Amino acid sequence: MKIIKKDKVLVIAGRDKGKTGEVLAVMPSKSQLIVEGVNIAKRHTKPSQNQPKGGIVEITKPISASKVMVIDPTTGKPARIGYKLGAKGKKERIFKVSKFANPKTKKAVTTDKKIKTVTNSKSEKK
Repeated sequence: MKIIKKDKVLVIAGRDKGKTGEVLAVMPSKSQLIVEGVNIAKRHTKPSQNQPKGGIVEITKPISASKVMVIDPTTGKPARIGYKLGAKGKKERIFKVSKFANPKTKKAVTTDKKIKTVTNSKSEKK
């Protein structure tokens, strides 16, 4: 998978088409990503020790990697990613549109955590 954590991506298919966000987590085994502000689901929870009020919790769900494109930082447009060998023999990510070598060469981190955003839609009445 060519997309890594902290990449800026554009959703190109699905109900969130046109939205942009930062990649929060990558799951290469499932070919999925968690993107900030994309594919948000509402979950109704009972009161518990972790959530004493309960209520409606917004959860960011994973999205397929095939539905997003990385945004090129130099042009601001969506681009495909390729690889080439750098001067020191290291493999570098390049953007196909601008031929810009991306300095981020970290390996993708596998995670299976669910990222939650808590919002209560109930208004307090007194």
